[in-house]
Amino acid sequence: MPTIRYGARPVADRTDREVAATKLGAWSTSLTATFATDPAVIAAVLPPPLAPAHEPTVKVGVSRVDLGGTYPPFGAGTVAVAARHGDLEGWYPLLMPMTTEQAVIGGRETFGEPKKLAQISLGADEAAGTVAATVARMGATIIELGGTLGAELDPPPAGDRVDFYVKFLRSPSGAGFDDDPWLVHCHRETETRAHRAVDGSLVLGESRFDPVADIPIVGGLAITLSERRSSQWGELVARLPAADIEPYAHQRYDDLSPAGKD
Repeated sequence: MPTIRYGARPVADRTDREVAATKLGAWSTSLTATFATDPAVIAAVLPPPLAPAHEPTVKVGVSRVDLGGTYPPFGAGTVAVAARHGDLEGWYPLLMPMTTEQAVIGGRETFGEPKKLAQISLGADEAAGTVAATVARMGATIIELGGTLGAELDPPPAGDRVDFYVKFLRSPSGAGFDDDPWLVHCHRETETRAHRAVDGSLVLGESRFDPVADIPIVGGLAITLSERRSSQWGELVARLPAADIEPYAHQRYDDLSPAGKD
C-alpha cells in the first residue's frame, strides 16, 4: 500500500519537529520603535493578573524573517506594551501581524500569541540612506514606520526576554471558553549582530479591527534597525479564571458583526 500521509506518525518524531520549529534561530531584519504612552492606556489593556511595568512603554516592530534554505522569507510584526507578572517584567503583545498562515498558526496554537494575517513590507535604501516599513490589515494601514539611517550602535547584549500570553480557545457552544485560560511565559534568547539608529517617525493608523491608533505616542520615540535572531520556549504558569479574561478576548479576534462598528 502506498504511504498515506494523513495517517498516524510516530509521536516522538512529530514532537521533535514541533520543538525544532520554535528553535530555528533564524536571522531577521527588524525595524523597532519604542515610546512612552499614557499609563492609563497600558493599565486598560492588561488582563489580570498582569500589571503595568514601571515605565509606560510601548514597542512596535516590523521584521523580515529569513528561514534560509528553500523556505521563503516572511514578514512579522508586533505591538506590545510593557507589563509585569509579580516581580517579572516583560512585554504583553496586543497584536502580532504575520504574512504566512504557518507563522500565525504555530504561534497562536502553541503559545497563545495574538497573531493575525497581514500585509507587511520592510525595505532599506542604502543609497538614499532610508528605511521604511508598513503593516496593513483588513483594508487599513495600521503601522507606518521609517526614517533616515543613522550611526551604527553597539548591539545590545544577548539575553532572555519574556513575553506574556493568555492561551485559550472559544467554546464550540459559542459562549465563553472551552476551559479556563492559561497564562504563558514565553522566553526568548536573543542575539543581535548589527544595530543602527534611525531618525524617523511612527504613525499608528485607524482600524476598527486593530485599534492601535488608541495608543498615544507621548514622547521618547526611539527607532532602530537591527539584525538579530532568537529561539523561544514557553511555560504554562497559571490557570486564569475565564471571567477575568473574557472581557479581553476581543484583542485576538476580528469582530465582524455590525455591533463591532461602534
